[in-house]
Amino acid sequence: MYWNEKYECMPREQLEELQLERLKATVERAYHNVPHYRRLMQEKGIEPSDIQSLEDLRKLPFTTKNDLRENYPYGMFAVPLSEVVRIHSSSGTTGKPTVVGYTRNDLNVWAELMARSLTCGGATKNDVIHNAYGYGLFTGGLGVHYGAERIGASVIPISGGNTKRQVMIMKDYGSTILTCTPSYALYLAEVMEEMGVRPEDLKLKCGIFGAEPWSENMRKEIEKKLPLIALDIYGLSEIIGPGVAMECPEKNGLHIFEDHFIPEIIDPVTEEPLPYGQFGELVFTTITKEALPMIRYRTRDISALYKEPCSCGRTLVRMARVSGRTDDMLIIRGVNVFPSQIESVLLEIGETEPHYQLIVQREGSLDTLEVQVEVSERLFSDKVRRLEELENKIRAEIESTLGITVKVTLVEPKTIQRSEGKAKRVIDKRRI
Repeated sequence: MYWNEKYECMPREQLEELQLERLKATVERAYHNVPHYRRLMQEKGIEPSDIQSLEDLRKLPFTTKNDLRENYPYGMFAVPLSEVVRIHSSSGTTGKPTVVGYTRNDLNVWAELMARSLTCGGATKNDVIHNAYGYGLFTGGLGVHYGAERIGASVIPISGGNTKRQVMIMKDYGSTILTCTPSYALYLAEVMEEMGVRPEDLKLKCGIFGAEPWSENMRKEIEKKLPLIALDIYGLSEIIGPGVAMECPEKNGLHIFEDHFIPEIIDPVTEEPLPYGQFGELVFTTITKEALPMIRYRTRDISALYKEPCSCGRTLVRMARVSGRTDDMLIIRGVNVFPSQIESVLLEIGETEPHYQLIVQREGSLDTLEVQVEVSERLFSDKVRRLEELENKIRAEIESTLGITVKVTLVEPKTIQRSEGKAKRVIDKRRI
């Protein structure tokens, strides 16, 4: 049930003492070895010795993705390159990629965190882990891989793509745990059906899905189509990769591994810390990383924190599953819209396929939102009136949820592009 019970179930007071000790060491290291942090702290009139309690964390400056880009490639590293044994980076789709480095000890910590995460999902050395996260510069594939090896499980490093082959291997090799993005899990289920592979032909028991926001209804959809319990994993390259937080089978929020990371929730506009239970932007401070310490890193992910102990026995703070991002949030006619809200409505209605796309355009001075959603072969060949009724039903439900008018277009099966990584849900055609 636990990979490292000492830390996962540590009494709160003891954990906070450990956090403070590690926070002080991290701030000291960042101040003396990273010119960017030293400059920001000097501008605020702060020295490492000013950090005497966990509350003092809020005195420290925030770090953003832009800071990493401005210090590209290695300016944020706190150790010489000779001590960096692995380099990963983001895709760089919105500018230069963000570069992250790991010392040998950082990789050991990461493997430990992924071992905890996989164990949280029920993995043991007797499992066969089908790892369909991308390998390479993306942190997902190798993160899961090293964690699986740490617990002694058999890992299949299949990465993304070649979906029919993936289904064949899952069936033939007796995979028991699936790791990939939730949207790819649904695609695997779809391809299985096309191939005539039934859920009972597989030995899967758990799926560990992350790298994109997904709703509770999407979980139900995955669990209906695949023979597994679907659990959420959270991480990001800048903090360490996957394994920052993990959901247990109680499905009551993701346990943040606080002996390595201090989480905060802030108001994204005022930047003021928010209390437990309130939704805002998730911020992390790493307290054990050597190569790339991150102080108050703004993730742009929307979540909330809960401190009540979980019935699984872990004492770690839990985070709500990410409901969207402050920077992929759409503002349509003054209303904040997250793709996950629309996904939830579509899956609640349950009469369409779980594949959709949001098209945003500007007509004159007004923004318009079109929701394209696939219907099944059976439904598509149905009467026009039946399709019109479904379109109207979906539109009414979405408008009721969001409070804005939308256009709903039902499209033929298989016409929305499938993703083998993060699903591209939004196409923004506005010229703002």
